[in-house]
Amino acid sequence: MTIRLVVADDHPVVRDGIVGMVSSDPEIEVVGEASDGAEAVALVHVHDPDVVLMDLRMPKTDGVAAIRELIRSGAACRVVVLTTYDSDADVLPAIEAGATGYLLKDASREDLLRAIHAAAIGRAELAPSVVSRLVDRVKSAESTLLTAREVEVLGLVADGATNRQVGARLHLSEATVKTHLLNVYAKLGVSDRAAAVAEGFRRGLLGHSPGSPASKSSR
Repeated sequence: MTIRLVVADDHPVVRDGIVGMVSSDPEIEVVGEASDGAEAVALVHVHDPDVVLMDLRMPKTDGVAAIRELIRSGAACRVVVLTTYDSDADVLPAIEAGATGYLLKDASREDLLRAIHAAAIGRAELAPSVVSRLVDRVKSAESTLLTAREVEVLGLVADGATNRQVGARLHLSEATVKTHLLNVYAKLGVSDRAAAVAEGFRRGLLGHSPGSPASKSSR
């Protein structure tokens, strides 16, 4: 199987180097070269490639905007980002937009070819630093989630219960209730009961806040 590839990079010397590198693989055929995202999108519609090797920071239309447009238009190609940037501000929008792979320009020839072949069959290939960032992001998101017990405690606090009353209802000691509340404060980024309740309603953890149209209509 021959993989049809479009290469998008605004630096001609870099683009020539990439084309020369991937062309050494007999299973890869470069069918188009683009200097910005809009041109890459146009080439995709003309050549219907299997994979697009996409730089991120390009003039006119950047890589993320181009990926979004390709997804919106229903293009069948996979996109592998090839860039020098691996910050959250670059990685996350590209992955969320629909990039299948994400490599840095210091990747070896073998890594690049492997990523192109992987993308052609729908498998993701990510630079190690990108994997670390995504893992950290997931861990960070998980650390802000309340446990079922913490939601129970917060719900009772929202109903006006004291720590002692919450403990009696849930068969917990006051000290345990206080510990749960301190965890809730930390996860929600607040410092007191009222702020925790307000944030709980804002995030949808406690349903509809008192006085909201939905809560009134449900009475």
